[in-house]
Amino acid sequence: MNKNKLVKDENKIKKRLVELSLLIKKHNIFYHQNDKPQITDAEYDALVIENNKLEKEFPHLIIKNSPNLSTGSPLSNKFEKIHHKLPMLSLQNAFDENDITDFLDRIKKFLNLEKNYKFNFICEPKIDGLSINLNYEFGVLVSASTRGDGKIGENVTNNVKHIQGIPIMLKKNNVPQQVEIRGEIFLNKIDFVKLNNEIEDKNKFSNPRNAAAGSLRQLDSKITRMRPLKFLAHGLGKTTREYLTISDFYRDLKNWGIPINNLSNKYSTIDEMMNYYNQINNIRQDIAYDLDGIVFKINELKLQNRLGFVGKNPRWAIALKFKSEKAITTIKKIDLQVGRTGAITPVARLKEINIGGVLVSNATLHNFDEIEKKDIREGDRVEIQRAGDVIPQVLKVIKKDKNRKKLIEPPKHCPICGELTIKEKDETIIRCVNSKTCDAQILGSLIHFVSKKSFNIEGFGEKQIKQFYKLGFLKNYNDIFNIKKFKKDILSLEGWGDLSFQNLITSINRSKKINLEKFIYSLGIRYVGETLSALIAKEFINIKNLVDSINDKEKLQNIDGLGPKAINSLHKYFQDKHNLKTILNLKNSLEIIDFTQPKSDSLFSNKNIVFTGTLSKLSREEAKHLATQLGAKISSAVSSKTDFVIIGEKPGSKAKKAKELGLTILTEQEWIKKTNV
Repeated sequence: MNKNKLVKDENKIKKRLVELSLLIKKHNIFYHQNDKPQITDAEYDALVIENNKLEKEFPHLIIKNSPNLSTGSPLSNKFEKIHHKLPMLSLQNAFDENDITDFLDRIKKFLNLEKNYKFNFICEPKIDGLSINLNYEFGVLVSASTRGDGKIGENVTNNVKHIQGIPIMLKKNNVPQQVEIRGEIFLNKIDFVKLNNEIEDKNKFSNPRNAAAGSLRQLDSKITRMRPLKFLAHGLGKTTREYLTISDFYRDLKNWGIPINNLSNKYSTIDEMMNYYNQINNIRQDIAYDLDGIVFKINELKLQNRLGFVGKNPRWAIALKFKSEKAITTIKKIDLQVGRTGAITPVARLKEINIGGVLVSNATLHNFDEIEKKDIREGDRVEIQRAGDVIPQVLKVIKKDKNRKKLIEPPKHCPICGELTIKEKDETIIRCVNSKTCDAQILGSLIHFVSKKSFNIEGFGEKQIKQFYKLGFLKNYNDIFNIKKFKKDILSLEGWGDLSFQNLITSINRSKKINLEKFIYSLGIRYVGETLSALIAKEFINIKNLVDSINDKEKLQNIDGLGPKAINSLHKYFQDKHNLKTILNLKNSLEIIDFTQPKSDSLFSNKNIVFTGTLSKLSREEAKHLATQLGAKISSAVSSKTDFVIIGEKPGSKAKKAKELGLTILTEQEWIKKTNV
């Protein structure tokens, strides 16, 4: 291609990027600010996909107003924020009967119950709608808020006041001083069709859930009032009334005029639960509203409180999902991706297809064993599945390509850095061993480090990280906080100006103050996600303790919820001198905030506790969980710093040492009595 033709082509591409930027911006305003989308989700996605594809192929042509360079969200200030009095938890998902069996085994083990123990479960359909929290005081609705991040939601009080099933004032005089009622706002299928028939094609919603969400989140409550939204209650938040069971709470809801799902039922055995699941699944198409699964939750609130939660998931409930949406398309190519932990994942590049209003062009093939088992090759017609926000996956080959290529084999060398790969014992994943200089792993770690759940550096996304890494501005985490020295070079790049650069520096400086749990999560340690990061922060309190004591395996083993894989991974990570040096350098340039233990008037708050012997009433796991909930720190060894030693049957040498040191010794029964559980 001659130079003149190349210039003309690039001018054409740049012109298209400008057009796409204006279109995407316009439709963002229609959707997020006006709640009146002018195009379908699929059409909007197509614009974004085209823009991203061009930017990826021609990074030097990225314009200053690229949709990917804009920061913040038009939703951020749309509604006032409300703090939930108790967190709105999200359910762990199950996909088959084995998952339900595992769930039952876990909670029985946690509660130290016999294997044949039968729980009383509330079983009810999981409506595919929008979660809402209704707060009533003395029977009067004072606020309504969306789930949000689980702790803080959007204030949509004015918009819910005309929704069927949400009374402004509860019926009867027998109402608690305060109660949070959780439930789902949704549209019936027939109402969804009617609503879509009344609006132009370009404004139509892709599914009932989107229609319900768009209708509720209107700035003008008159628009919400015109939409036939419905509400069904399914949960209890904070309340001044003590309930023994969810059934008791549901009985009050009926008396107050709050609707619950009339398909709800109570069962005790896994056979009954699975029969119920299959029964609802069989009539799913005839039910007035969309469902995406069945929720199983323990009816007894005392057991719910004992089980508590891990991260954002309650231990006492689970959602068994219905089968996912499927479609058939062609695999154009199979690529290998290397993640930040070195995992090499085969990815199918697909002939683009629409599934449930979403354009899908990529699907995971999981691992090489899966490819061999399913005999998947480039050019094959395949069935793919997409469930919610889960990455689409290839299920099976429908039609083999006439000129089939060879089966892709596990790489012996990393496709990025060329180093050797390994397959660890009991794992199906192939990994690159070169964590120090493999570009893919370094980039993945840097992207994770600045992401929303980590340092949350606005304006510093994947594209900017890749750009700066390629130019040599970034090599490690510490370089992020010294990026200012490349100001002159960055300002010379397309898409960068004084304002965008200064915004980036402001965002970086703001991120230098970070909570210990977020800092741990940002390091991207294998097997250590948000939940475990919080547990580790709670144990070590500050960064100094973490660095000094993290390699104490016995201490790690006493952290409730931390398993062997995570413990070994943490030990390996902090044994590495390079990692330790990085953390110490970050420690010197950041303000890492100590973990703050919630205030507690418990006798055991901030006390060191050692459990020894066989406990009879509680499992060791639940005992540790209860102690940490009371603010205690769990130790495995008895020392002069130990405050309480809790003994079960056959306590052994630890009890003897506690007596010698004159420590406070409690039997399991005495300890439980003092915890007031």
